[in-house]
Amino acid sequence: MALAISNRTKALNALETLVLGAAGGGLFLWAQLPGGLISGAMIAVGVAAIAGRPLWVPPHLTQSMLVLLGISLGSLASRQLLQHVSAYPLTIALLALATFCSTFGSSIYLQRIHGWDQTSAFLAGSPGALSQITILAAEKGADVAAIAVVQTMRVIILTAALPMLLALTGLNTGSSPNAALAIASPIELAELIAAAVAVALLLRLIKFPASWMFGAMIGSSVLHGTGLVEGGLPPWVRGISLVGIGAVIGARFARMKVKTLLGHVNAALGSFAVAIIISAVFVTVIAFTTHVKFSDIVVAFAPGAMDAMLALALTLHIDPIFVGAHHLARFVFVTITMPGIVHLFGRPQEDVDD
Repeated sequence: MALAISNRTKALNALETLVLGAAGGGLFLWAQLPGGLISGAMIAVGVAAIAGRPLWVPPHLTQSMLVLLGISLGSLASRQLLQHVSAYPLTIALLALATFCSTFGSSIYLQRIHGWDQTSAFLAGSPGALSQITILAAEKGADVAAIAVVQTMRVIILTAALPMLLALTGLNTGSSPNAALAIASPIELAELIAAAVAVALLLRLIKFPASWMFGAMIGSSVLHGTGLVEGGLPPWVRGISLVGIGAVIGARFARMKVKTLLGHVNAALGSFAVAIIISAVFVTVIAFTTHVKFSDIVVAFAPGAMDAMLALALTLHIDPIFVGAHHLARFVFVTITMPGIVHLFGRPQEDVDD
């Protein structure tokens, strides 16, 4: 009986989350705000979560949204697959350096200005790979709540601000590709879904990062690139995936207490500013040394979560292959190097346990 009540409560909370996300995304879309579906959903759900609503999105539903997002990205990728490929080695190398510099810059800021311990500061300053960072923080006895606030605030600010910035500066001049406007036939849609799920499950077996989204993206890209499928998902399905991703991001605040959030908001904003300034230096260098579109570079180097940044790439008509390759590289770089960085520069474990 208690289990049935618990399941019913969770279902109602999930429904409330999705309704709020749809309302926020719809409002932003009606107001013609750039990136309206994802940013509107994220802000609406985030505000309600901060206000104390127990919002959440079930894992299976989240995975479904990621698959839909991946299919949509893959339907755009075939037309841009070879664009700027020659620049990838240089830009990915600079991204690794930018990640290293922004991590240390944010860490030093958190230690000197806000008095954080070294381990917590390094983990909070690391851009992306939130789940891996949280696990490592728990293992090292770091301040998990403070790290979560800094990391989540960074994603929220980027997701809300980047579309506005690109629109206000006139840098987002891309037009929606034909593949994004065409709708695949029912048989082609079935092929897309089957390929997307199959590749995602395969990547999941080998523990590939963000396997649901990247697997669907690869499966969709192959079908479109080989000409086996033309067109993509209906616009309303793409809209659902963007609203869903926005709701997932906003619901992260449901796990935070208002007191905890307010207690670390200054640290989050300050470390974000440091990371953005450092990233901006590298973005400027790449803009003047390559022929890659500036808007592509900005989203690729934005120190945010992969799913959020790729969702922005979809809604802003930015090269998904370029953005995806760089955020995947950042994820791998952070996952591999952060344990070593924390071991070398963080507090010794015996100090943490005291």
